[in-house]
Amino acid sequence: NLITTMFFPILEKQNWLIHLHYIRKDYEACKVILDCQQLSLIFRLEGNIQESLELFQTCAILSPQCADNLKQVARSLFLLGKHKAAIEVYNEAAKLTQNDWEICHNLGVCYIYLKQFRKAQEQLHNALHLNRHDLTYIMLGKIHLLEGDLDKAIEIYKKAVEFSPENTELLTTLGLLYLQLGIYQKAFEHLGNALTYDPTNYKAILAAGSMMQTHGDFDVALTKYRVVACAVPESPPLWNNIGMCFFGKKKYVAAISCLKRANYLAPFDWKILYNLGLVHLTMQQYASAFHFLSAAINLQPKMGELYMLLAVALTNLEDPENAKRAYAEAVRLDKCNPLVNLNYAVLLYNQGERKGALAQYQEMEKKVSLLKDSSSLEFDSEMVEMAQKLGAALQVGEALVWTKPVKDTKSKHRTTSTSKAAGFQQPLGSNQALGQAMSSAAAHRKLPSGAGTSQLTKPPSLPLEPEPTAEAHPAEAAAQIREKQE
Repeated sequence: NLITTMFFPILEKQNWLIHLHYIRKDYEACKVILDCQQLSLIFRLEGNIQESLELFQTCAILSPQCADNLKQVARSLFLLGKHKAAIEVYNEAAKLTQNDWEICHNLGVCYIYLKQFRKAQEQLHNALHLNRHDLTYIMLGKIHLLEGDLDKAIEIYKKAVEFSPENTELLTTLGLLYLQLGIYQKAFEHLGNALTYDPTNYKAILAAGSMMQTHGDFDVALTKYRVVACAVPESPPLWNNIGMCFFGKKKYVAAISCLKRANYLAPFDWKILYNLGLVHLTMQQYASAFHFLSAAINLQPKMGELYMLLAVALTNLEDPENAKRAYAEAVRLDKCNPLVNLNYAVLLYNQGERKGALAQYQEMEKKVSLLKDSSSLEFDSEMVEMAQKLGAALQVGEALVWTKPVKDTKSKHRTTSTSKAAGFQQPLGSNQALGQAMSSAAAHRKLPSGAGTSQLTKPPSLPLEPEPTAEAHPAEAAAQIREKQE
């Protein structure tokens, strides 16, 4: 026995040496000492997944009753994107070991990639029944986000936070979900808790900044964004939000500079392109606005507000025919926003098409009636004024269904996004942090992507004709109602 030990040293005696080389990332030295299974793990760490898979398969052949070897084979198959094959191997491993939460969890993840969400939920619930883990809660919540069920996702993340109250990723994600639903108090509470445990959590800081930006606190939001810029200087949502802060402060050149950096980092993000089009409209750079809005439409062709802004740009570029086509598409896609019909009616009236203008005006009134019935809100005073002018010009002014006195001209409460121009044309993407925190679930909420958007003193994208004494706004359509009446 002594001679055997001298010539065939026990591997465990060299654990200290293996550990020393491993923590130094001296993998080549580790390979000299390690056996087949440990060597496979080293190959995987180096990114040589195929070599790792082959070695693990060899280990599985040598020890066919070892479930760990099969789990490692399945893991390598998963990393190679062979999810169906990984599921088969995990099922084989499950036959060798009972009540293994890791197998159930990994099966659930594989089913997520195959978009078999029902099976994924079953496996993840089984994993939670066997052993509760933060990661299982996160994956289960992502399934509900992928299915668009925010309420169930919130319930899952609430249970996860109860189980692990100091997990900053769970707290941040839950805060972002509340933020998306507009429940700002709970959002602020959970984001604040996340920052308490991890003051450098850039996702929570970015979300908190977007909340402040939503309420018009642009300077405070910019202070938060400076902290985030140190951690993730190449974050597209960060530069988008910084750009829209400058936009709210009417520093348009700085806004364009930041938005173009965001666009460079994420050229296929339609929200950034939307915002670039909006800022260029504000600066009366209609050709540039047309360029960015067209690009946004190519990426998000089902959004009516984009077509309306494109029509505004085309109107200012003196292309009324294409502007009509853009408005027609906006009306087809957007069934709620009365501003689309109002601006379309203004354009048709200016082109001498009174019949078409009247039809759009009446459609606008129908939408306004539905909005008044569904919720108590005040309409933007400029929008009401323009509708009154157009109604008088079309001799239907007495039929206005939305005329009502403003409660307080000093405070001027803004209406909600379903009836207010800023709600539709406000800068999008102020809360893109959600898309980043859960990029697999909500890159487009459609937003976001529910997102809070920056509240502006006067919505710069409102395409209405100003009073003769008022300062003409660059993003407004050329609606020459007054001249037509004269």
